[in-house]
Amino acid sequence: MFLTTQLAKGVSLHIRQTAQFKTVNFSIKWRRPLTEKDAAERTVLTNVLQHSNERFKTSAAFRSYLDDLFGTILYFDTSKRGNEHTVLMNVETVNDHYLADSNVLNDALELLHTAIFKPNLENDAFVPAIVEREKEMVKQRIQSIFDDKSRYAQYRLTQILRPNHPASISANGTIEQVEAVTPASLKQAYDSMLANDTIDIYVVGDIDVEEMKEKLKKALPFGDREVHEKQAPIEVETKPEAYTRERQEMKQGKLHIGYSTPVYFGHEDFAKMQIFNGIFGGYAHSKLFMNVRERESLAYYASSSYSSQYGLVFVVSGIEPSNEKKAVDVINEQLKVMQDGEISELELTQTKAMLTNQLKEALDSARGQIEIYDQYKDLNEAFTVDTWAARWQEVTAEDVQKMAQQVNQEAVYFLSGKED
Repeated sequence: MFLTTQLAKGVSLHIRQTAQFKTVNFSIKWRRPLTEKDAAERTVLTNVLQHSNERFKTSAAFRSYLDDLFGTILYFDTSKRGNEHTVLMNVETVNDHYLADSNVLNDALELLHTAIFKPNLENDAFVPAIVEREKEMVKQRIQSIFDDKSRYAQYRLTQILRPNHPASISANGTIEQVEAVTPASLKQAYDSMLANDTIDIYVVGDIDVEEMKEKLKKALPFGDREVHEKQAPIEVETKPEAYTRERQEMKQGKLHIGYSTPVYFGHEDFAKMQIFNGIFGGYAHSKLFMNVRERESLAYYASSSYSSQYGLVFVVSGIEPSNEKKAVDVINEQLKVMQDGEISELELTQTKAMLTNQLKEALDSARGQIEIYDQYKDLNEAFTVDTWAARWQEVTAEDVQKMAQQVNQEAVYFLSGKED
């Protein structure tokens, strides 16, 4: 799918030459082990880099130039996967093939170089006023979790399930760690990111592969760095609190349940666990949706998700507080019937079709192709839709039953109104 070459030790370039799109898409991902301190510093850093640089001192000037480049899109962000924190930079620009007289691609590459290697500095540190402004923006982003009750309930559940663990560390860090960021410490974080992070560079578009390699070697002159081995999942030593209830000013109750599974991303049973989650609560035909929401009318919504990087399954639902006990009972009942092998051929067929269609839809965009490949390349095998469709197709009801039997409930978290 992608042609991979090494630009330097620890710096990989992945190019997909395709006439599928009229744009050229770039994605650069800097990775390092996940800590709250690094997450906070690097999130503030992405905000600072996004809005100004040595060439364009203001956000308005920067955005105006992007508009001049036929609406080129450039943005920074942060994310996490497993035990790693990622700073990403995405750029999408029009392909010169579709313009009469233009050099937009070269201008975009020059801008990409400027945004990364020529930040807006003052006395060898980031500009204090800009840093303070962006710190406030990041703190507001973190604070917004507490205003969204569903996100807050999920945040609390992961804290209860996996305290001081990558699963419960936000990709944005904490408010306290953000407040501790200074212009000088941010410059140190920036220097460390460029010099030490493992880097993956992605390109998707109708381009000349060899020409693009040469252009990127000049635009992105990253040096060698130590390659960090992928860390194994962190062992959990403490048993979480089985039940937690909290109250806030709100009406609808948020019932979130956490389960563990020994099947992680890359495990030989990974595809089977994907099927399990789809039947349990992943789709509109799932047991949770059909029974908790439709049959019993106990929830405004009810679904499950499989966090394969951490070996966790989550059930989330919005309920009336008076329905809490019955909702928990019916949710438990759905896991029990799967553990007993009550899995229909229709549920299997529909789930396999949904997973395959989701994968195909993701690959309809350049960004989707990058993200899918970036995840599945860690499996050290050639990724194709056909390979995974065939893998899902082989999963039987007995396989799903075995997956269900390995899923163990660890914690129930219920958030409701103060008057309940």
